[in-house]
Amino acid sequence: MQLFHYHLVTSRVREVEARYIGKLAFSLVARHGRIGEDLTSYEPGISWSELDSMGFKLRLTELEKGAVNVVVQPGQWPTPRVDHLGFVLDEDEFETALERAERSELRVQEHGGRRTFVSTNAGYRLELHPPREWLDELLERERTLRLAELHLRADDPELKSAVLGELLGLPYTADTVAVGETTVRFVPGGPQGRPQLHGELFA
Repeated sequence: MQLFHYHLVTSRVREVEARYIGKLAFSLVARHGRIGEDLTSYEPGISWSELDSMGFKLRLTELEKGAVNVVVQPGQWPTPRVDHLGFVLDEDEFETALERAERSELRVQEHGGRRTFVSTNAGYRLELHPPREWLDELLERERTLRLAELHLRADDPELKSAVLGELLGLPYTADTVAVGETTVRFVPGGPQGRPQLHGELFA
């Protein structure tokens, strides 16, 4: 099992995007949105000023480096908050996680057979993937960069940690969950609902 993706929501999309590209050396995969009623995507090479002149309205920005994929979506919070965490699981882990979600009466949503979301009822969601060819290609880049630690500021670290650990069958403490070689740490003092991004450590 591996944590490969997290989805952030913020009112400062351009600043957050610039941090990942400029400071952390992530690559821009694409900016997805619409012009008028038409859905469209733009790959790197087109500036924000050009997009603004075309009337482009951003839906989300996708960034990657090594085996880490980050999505940034417009929202109401200046400090980014996490909408969901994305995991790749083997077939047995995937089926077992869905069974646990069903027993706990958690909401499960499937999107076109490509993505499965599970509500944790703790302010954030999980995006679960069984083995897939495109994920194998992404995870092969782990030697280039992987996520070692993800720190999230939360109102109830113990609850958020327990929900994640129990749903995925992972070892956890009052504030941390071990996901393979990645540690997810919930830091106290955060907002209710979606946890805030507090820090990242890459290796």
